[in-house]
Amino acid sequence: MTMSILLASNDVDFSNAIKAELQQSYPTIQAYLPGEVGSKDAELAACWHPSDSLLVDYPNIKVLHALSAGVDHLGKKLLMSGLPICRIVDPVQKQGMLEYILWGILNYQRDFEQYRKFQDNKQWQVLLQRPASDTQISLLGLGEIGAYVAEKLAQFGYTVHGWSRSPKELIGVNCYHGEEGLNTVLSKAGVLVNLLPLNPHTQGILSQVTFNKMPENAYLINCGRGGHLVSEDLTLAIQSGHLTGALLDVFDEEPLPSDHYLWTTKGVIVTPHIASSSSLSDIVNQVVINMMLYQKGESLKNSVAT
Repeated sequence: MTMSILLASNDVDFSNAIKAELQQSYPTIQAYLPGEVGSKDAELAACWHPSDSLLVDYPNIKVLHALSAGVDHLGKKLLMSGLPICRIVDPVQKQGMLEYILWGILNYQRDFEQYRKFQDNKQWQVLLQRPASDTQISLLGLGEIGAYVAEKLAQFGYTVHGWSRSPKELIGVNCYHGEEGLNTVLSKAGVLVNLLPLNPHTQGILSQVTFNKMPENAYLINCGRGGHLVSEDLTLAIQSGHLTGALLDVFDEEPLPSDHYLWTTKGVIVTPHIASSSSLSDIVNQVVINMMLYQKGESLKNSVAT
């Protein structure tokens, strides 16, 4: 049976890289960019910020496969289409996310930014070292990646509090859920790490209301989505001294415009959406496996309920 995949992405370089990997690893599979001859025959769309008109332009599509761990970039129309939706789940991606978040925590806990400033001034000064056990981490979102990160941070000796919409049990992690649980987790957040999915319930959750529930001098790490953060509220919280700073990897507009105030907000570190990513081979393998399962009429892996 012929297998054909449409690469529905707004990033041409990314699409071309996926196509090349597909052609090298699975030469019998047809991979098309939008508009190419034969693309109308594709039954699976491998998506990264696809067009809203995807299903109108390609009515033969039967499966939507995000090329990432999150699916919010598909947009409301596609998420509500009723088609099966899958995502990428990758151990390498989980480890990469842990490394990024641990860097942010250590930067805050061990005052490494302050030591960099000391170096700029050729200043030899020693600050009091804070142990991991005295650093409380509150993590929002205990999905596949969040649960992994929370348990690993606990193994490093941090006091970890995790929040999710439904009850969870994790080794070494104080788990909370619901509105009351969220307030409790925020009140304990020396470092608040956001790994929530973006949906109507979580849009703008990192706002003044949330920051006011956090302790003085707390720190924010946002690896969720740009839509979670009200950046104006973050800037005010830092300028007022309530928050120490933030490590931000995701933004409403990417690339972040060169004139955006977050670039120069004191205490904010900006990274270009690089917290973690799957290898091209892992992405391609998972997409192809689900294409094969679909053609056999079997259950898809890493499907998402919408």
